[in-house]
Amino acid sequence: MNAIATDQLPVLVIGAGPAGLAAAAHLVDRGLEPLVLEAGPAAGAAVREWAHVRLFSTWGEVTDPAAEKLLAPTGWVKPDAKTYPTGGDWAADYLQPLAAVLGDKVRLGATVTGVSRAGRDRIVDADRETQPFVVHVTHADGREERIFARAVIDASGTWTLPSPAGASGLPALGEKAAADRVSYRVPDLKDPAVRARYAGKRVAVIGSGASAFTALASFADLAREEEGTKAVWILRRGISGSTFGGGTADQLPARGALGLAAKAAVDEGHADAVTGFRTEAIERDGERLVLVAEDGRRLDPVDEVIVLTGFRPDLSFLSELRLGLDERLQAPVELAPLIDPNQHSCGTVYPHGVKELSHPEQGVYLVGMKSYGRAPTFLALSGYEQVRSVVAAIAGDHESAERVELVLPETGVCGGAGLFDQPDADQQDTAQGADGGGCCAPAAPALVQLGSTNAAPSCG
Repeated sequence: MNAIATDQLPVLVIGAGPAGLAAAAHLVDRGLEPLVLEAGPAAGAAVREWAHVRLFSTWGEVTDPAAEKLLAPTGWVKPDAKTYPTGGDWAADYLQPLAAVLGDKVRLGATVTGVSRAGRDRIVDADRETQPFVVHVTHADGREERIFARAVIDASGTWTLPSPAGASGLPALGEKAAADRVSYRVPDLKDPAVRARYAGKRVAVIGSGASAFTALASFADLAREEEGTKAVWILRRGISGSTFGGGTADQLPARGALGLAAKAAVDEGHADAVTGFRTEAIERDGERLVLVAEDGRRLDPVDEVIVLTGFRPDLSFLSELRLGLDERLQAPVELAPLIDPNQHSCGTVYPHGVKELSHPEQGVYLVGMKSYGRAPTFLALSGYEQVRSVVAAIAGDHESAERVELVLPETGVCGGAGLFDQPDADQQDTAQGADGGGCCAPAAPALVQLGSTNAAPSCG
């Protein structure tokens, strides 16, 4: 296939979530042909799985300008910009209408199983960059298809690969065997069946980011109504001044309030915080589970375990492409220093676009949550700016691609979550993410029960 034919091919977008559909809208706006492949049965399939969770960004911060432009002729009316949607609201009132207006440019039930260069595996150099991308797809009915594309934008996210309970990054011993009592999602306690599963139970929550905060606040509400409900919050670090996020200093008020709600759950006795606990094993004790730490400590039995330690990207179907990924974060090498929790400071990401998202394999881009690899605290605004820049580059408008204009709100805390092992107590407080924590040297392992008059200590 020659270069002219390649230029006439569609730009293939993997994933019909917020970033993927925004990419398609920008492509349409540029006069380019998108083809969006979504593995799920509906647009925003992953978002729909956490439909009960309220975003800490307002409607004004979770819609893309090019998408709004595409929706406008349909009579779509943007929800009140100052209100906070749930995941369900986001999917139903924005993502689904956007997919509908894109029509047959979005294909559902289409799972990408491989991406390469036509006739070139990752070893071959000859004429590599003149060849189109070839994408292998498996449809819901089992049918296989091969699609050629001029460029590939992977916006498939990280939702399908939650990180395990084990502190080493590997599943804890017994974690898989206890799968019937272990969950990796924030439970919807308004669902009668889910509520019945956890009501009156002792539940371990592992993790220290926004998802863990949400779960703790939800269990506190349940405990006020259902006697015997108790959360045990498992942290790999100690309690510090930043454990609960930026609070009133967070420029996203709902994000700050989420941390304060988690703190209230501990303060009011609805959750006990177990610090310095790195899970090595999950053992059966009759119908209950016992968490065992690397240092041999064993916690009292719990009925359920909820693991909220972050997510990681699925790179398996990209194995034939020449990606430049940071060895720690699995994010593009130019982007990694900007988001690295070992270095990242004050919760603000430097504006970035195609320059930071490019790879040795020209024409392929990881965008949205997937671009962050294992790093936490991604905002929709970042994804929208990413795809605007990437699509401009694909269209040949390099001036626009390099002109990145985005200011993100600060978290109200500083430092890097990756510093939790550093013994230097003079370090600043730590930013929170999917697996964040305090920067102070880990306290001696302890069960912490905070009274309402106690303030979390600060290391500053």
